[in-house]
Amino acid sequence: MLIPHNPSTMAAPLGAYANGISTSEAGRWLHIAGQIGVLPDGRLAEGMEAQAGAAWANLLAMLADAGMGVKDLVKVNHFLVRPDDIPVYGAVRSRYLGDARPASTLIVVGALARPEWLVEVDGIAWKSNAPAD
Repeated sequence: MLIPHNPSTMAAPLGAYANGISTSEAGRWLHIAGQIGVLPDGRLAEGMEAQAGAAWANLLAMLADAGMGVKDLVKVNHFLVRPDDIPVYGAVRSRYLGDARPASTLIVVGALARPEWLVEVDGIAWKSNAPAD
């Protein structure tokens, strides 16, 4: 079970995330490398919204391959190269996360590894070893 932590002794989260997440039982961890807006055929998606969608689709593909889903995400890091893209990225992120609230960090960086990349997202997920109900 993932347990969100948003103590009353600090400000509530400023968005759709938890300030911290802990686990209460034995489980399996998945560390997902940074995913960019590359489509399954190897082409880079065009524009921020398309790159963000492709990056999230790639992250979800990694989760699915490990038998996990967005509800298993514990921590997500988001890297954007343009601060003006935050609203567009936030809308894409919300579409993919739904009501999941992992701990989250968004950073605007000077550049990613290639100049045409506009967004990168990585994550950590956890799934209980306990049998499903």
